[in-house]
Order: sequence, then C-alpha cells, then structure tokens
Amino acid sequence: MEQATLGGGCFWCLEGVYQMVDGVETIVSGYSAGHTNNPDYRSVCSGTTGHAEVVQITFDPKVISYPEILEIFWICHDPTTLNRQGNDVGTQYRSIILYHSPEQKRQAEESIQKAGAHFSDPIVTQVEPLKEFFPAENYHQNYFRSNPGQPYCHYVVKPKIDKYLKTGFKVKKVNS
Repeated sequence: MEQATLGGGCFWCLEGVYQMVDGVETIVSGYSAGHTNNPDYRSVCSGTTGHAEVVQITFDPKVISYPEILEIFWICHDPTTLNRQGNDVGTQYRSIILYHSPEQKRQAEESIQKAGAHFSDPIVTQVEPLKEFFPAENYHQNYFRSNPGQPYCHYVVKPKIDKYLKTGFKVKKVNS
C-alpha cells in the first residue's frame, strides 16, 4: 500500500470522490502543512494555524497508480484559484500536494505540467513534503456518506462525485 496526501478545498469533497475510486483502501480527512501542533477544526477554520484541509489516501498501487490519483485530483477541484474553492475561502482551502517521497514529488511536478494544458489559468497548487498529518475530528470522517442530505453535501460534494463518475475511471463495485 502507498499513501497520498492532498488538499483541494474542503476535505469532504475529496473524501467523497476518492471513496468511489477502485484501489483506494482508506481515506482520512485531516489537517497538514501548518505551523501548530494538534490543530482542530475551529482553529484551522480561523486561518491562523496555516494548515490546509487535506485527505490522506491509502491506495493499492497494483490497482491505481499515484499519477492516476493525481489525475483524479485535477478533476475534482479547481487548482487555479488561490486559497479558495468556490465559496470556501481561506488558506485552509488551498490546493496542495504533500508528497511522501522524492518520486512522488517528481510525479506531482510532472502531473502539474500535464494538467496545466487543461486549464485556462495557471495552476497555483503547492507541492511540499509531508511533515505532519493530524486526523480531523471523528464527525468529519466519512462525512458525505453519513450526511448525503446536508445542503453542502448536496450542492457542493455531490456534483464533484457526479463529475468523477463521468470520467471513465474505475469505480468500486462495493462501496465500503
């Protein structure tokens, strides 16, 4: 198994999409790339911790590669808006790839170059080494599946999942 840690706006959106992806074993919503220890949702939302909302994805590289994980990342968020995704504004919603190895860094940089051809504005995604990852509170885990009728899930998360489903990537046969 390998891991990828990505931030592309609200972690509920990325989590909801990657839960559909064949080869993804687990997803943990959390916080990373900040300057405080043990951040919580309230402090991260204040914008004072420097952390981004991220997901840490554990995947089977025999089923899906890291470059494919990144290809999905470009599909499910807008990497051209600095510190925002739609109405979610602040550094905690920035686009960021936190690499786990030099090879992941290389692949992330290549992926940005490739993805850039599909956007009219420049990609502003940060690429940094993963230093620490702090899991978010339990109520943030598996959020879309637990709250599909919640307005944010219906109007923001579900359209991203629907967009992913139209891509042709393999979808899990049984969602766990």
